[in-house]
Amino acid sequence: MPFQNQLTLEQIQLPIPDLPEALDGFKIVQLSDLHYLPFTKLDLFEKAVAQVATRKPDLVVLTGDFVTHEAETIFGIVQTLSRLNAKYGVFAVLGNHDVRSGARIVRQGIEEAGISVLHNCGFTFDVGNSRLNLAGVDDGIWGHPDIHAALAPLAPRIPTLLLAHEPDVIDDFSEVGPITLQLSGHTHGGQVRLPLLGTPVLPKLGEKYVQGLHRVNNSWLYTNRGLGMVSMPIRFNCPPEITEIILTAPSDRRSENVLS
Repeated sequence: MPFQNQLTLEQIQLPIPDLPEALDGFKIVQLSDLHYLPFTKLDLFEKAVAQVATRKPDLVVLTGDFVTHEAETIFGIVQTLSRLNAKYGVFAVLGNHDVRSGARIVRQGIEEAGISVLHNCGFTFDVGNSRLNLAGVDDGIWGHPDIHAALAPLAPRIPTLLLAHEPDVIDDFSEVGPITLQLSGHTHGGQVRLPLLGTPVLPKLGEKYVQGLHRVNNSWLYTNRGLGMVSMPIRFNCPPEITEIILTAPSDRRSENVLS
C-alpha cells in the first residue's frame, strides 16, 4: 500500500575487494532522520530500536537529523537512544536540522545516551586480527565539514567507513581519500514518490543520490530513507527504513578459500 508506513528492513550484502577475512560478515545497522516531533512520535523510534537489537549488529550508525525544529526535543529520546547497542559501538553525525536548531544541545543529548558523535574526526579500531576505519563529518549545509581532518588520522590501506548526513557530498569526498563506504540520509528517499513523476521535492545536497546503493568513483554510497517526516505528516511509496549492510569478500575469493 502506498501510504504504508510500516518499518522496512533493507538488507545489503556489499562485496569489498581485498576485504580482510576478519571483516567478512561484519554487520552495520544504520538509522537516519528520526525527526522526533512534531510529526514523528516516539513509538516509531522505539520500534526501530527494538528491531535493531534483533539484528545483533557489529556496529550501529546514526546519520543525522535527530530533531526537526527544537534542539531540546532530543532529550525526549535519550532513554530510547541509550538502548542501542553494538559489539563495536554506536556512532552518530549531526544533520542540517540538528545544527540549525542547536548543535551543542543536540550533541549533548546524543552523548548522554552513550553515543559518540563524530565531528570531522575518525579513528581506527581492531576487529579480530584486522582493522577498520570509521570517520564522520559535520553537516554539509549548516555546519563546517572537513573531510581532510576526518580522514587524516586513519590507517592506510584498510576499509574506511564514512558517516556524512548529505549523500551528494560523496562526489567531492571520494576524490580526497579512499572511502570504502559512505553512509548518508537526509533525503527521506523523497518522502513522497509519485508514479511517473518520481520525487517532486528533494533537499539541497540530496538531489542526486536519493536512496539506496550507488557506486561513485571507487566508493560505495548508501542513502537511507530515514524514519521520520518533515513539512507534512505523510510518506507515500517511501516507507521508513532500517538498513543492514554486511561487508563480504568477493564471491570468487570465497570460492578460493573453500577449495584451499
